[in-house]
Amino acid sequence: MVGVSGAEAGTVPEVWVAAGGGCDLVRADAIVMPRVDRTGRLTAQLRDDAKLSVTLLEGSAGDHPPAEFHRRLVRTIAELADSNDPHLVSARDEDGTWRWVSEPL
Repeated sequence: MVGVSGAEAGTVPEVWVAAGGGCDLVRADAIVMPRVDRTGRLTAQLRDDAKLSVTLLEGSAGDHPPAEFHRRLVRTIAELADSNDPHLVSARDEDGTWRWVSEPL
C-alpha cells in the first residue's frame, strides 16, 4: 500500500488518483510501485496477481514533471490517509510548476 501501510482494513479513508487526464480513477491503496520515466510519464503497478500497470500521467517532449514527482504522490497520499474524508488526487501543471492537488469527494 502506498502511504497507508499499518492502517487497519476498513479504517483507511478512500483516496483516489486521477489517471489518463482524469478519465480514469485508481484507488490509491491499489498502487504498489509508482515510477516516472525520462519523458515524465508516470505509471503505477497495481496490487494484483497479474502485476498490471496503469498510466497516471502521460509523458511529453515538452514540459514534464520532475523526476521525484512519484515521491510527491506517495507523500500526498500519506498525508490524506490521516484524514477522515475521501479525496481525489490529480496532477496539475501550472506555468511549468507541477504539483499534486487533492479535493474532497
